[in-house]
Amino acid sequence: MDRTCPGTVEPILEILDGKWTLLLLFELFNGTRRFGELRRKLQPISPKTLTDRLRLLEEKGIITRTLYPGIPLHVEYELTKSGLGLQPIFAAMWTWTQEHGAYLRNKTDEKGQGGNEVM
Repeated sequence: MDRTCPGTVEPILEILDGKWTLLLLFELFNGTRRFGELRRKLQPISPKTLTDRLRLLEEKGIITRTLYPGIPLHVEYELTKSGLGLQPIFAAMWTWTQEHGAYLRNKTDEKGQGGNEVM
């Protein structure tokens, strides 16, 4: 692996690192969502945290925010082309979890049950 790799991928790691961000993106991979839909799906996320994550993703060009005037006023969020480009990363994480996730879950369970086991 190229030694410059950590510096090269740092911008995307900063985006994906925030709590709720991966789950939020996962929801948006399933299509356009309104704020209320996202909030219900991501319970117990606070409205402030959801707003902060959505703003960050919008600033980074990962999602678009569309405001529809009228009564009631509503806003929809959807992935941009750049945001949709993250799907292979999620697919790779899913594949990795299928191959290694059971082992990690077992190790976590053992640690929780036995108290002070060292991995």
